[in-house]
Amino acid sequence: MSTIRVAVLVGSLRADSLNRKVAEKLAAEAPEGVTLSIVEGLDQLPFYNEELDAGDAPAAAVAVRQAVADADRVLVVTPEYNGTMPAVLNNAIDWLSRPYGAGALSAKPFAVIGTTPTPYGGKWAHNDTARSANIAGAVVLEDVTVSQSALEVDVLNDAEVFGKLQAAVQALVDYSETAAA
Repeated sequence: MSTIRVAVLVGSLRADSLNRKVAEKLAAEAPEGVTLSIVEGLDQLPFYNEELDAGDAPAAAVAVRQAVADADRVLVVTPEYNGTMPAVLNNAIDWLSRPYGAGALSAKPFAVIGTTPTPYGGKWAHNDTARSANIAGAVVLEDVTVSQSALEVDVLNDAEVFGKLQAAVQALVDYSETAAA
């Protein structure tokens, strides 16, 4: 059995980010035969500009694209900023969507989870991320999205909540094109 590789994009750059901690815990507790790898360097990506992408793309963009291209699946773990996805995540999707029709996200199974300290748990950010990734060519598993409010729940230590996040990872891993058809 080959290992299923999941590239994880974290939408928060804070060192003490709860979403990063969620991603790290999910990676540490990944199902057998699955490797979750956090894609580093999103903070090094310049804002997408087609002129920068003509010819030799910036090294940070090449590295992020390669990390996602080498993966079998993509998982986003993100908070919500001002009712939408963080700019760093939007920018990463812009870089990953190029070249048009053949970007690193093209045909990749893709899911969005995360938590935020609002009553909505980040659902707007997750919806916007899923829509953008879909337009970029990813195969978005919309029924896999988990948006969790961190207002009254310790997301990392509540077994039921963390179980939902793990179930989302498992659903992403279990996705098959034949089952979806």
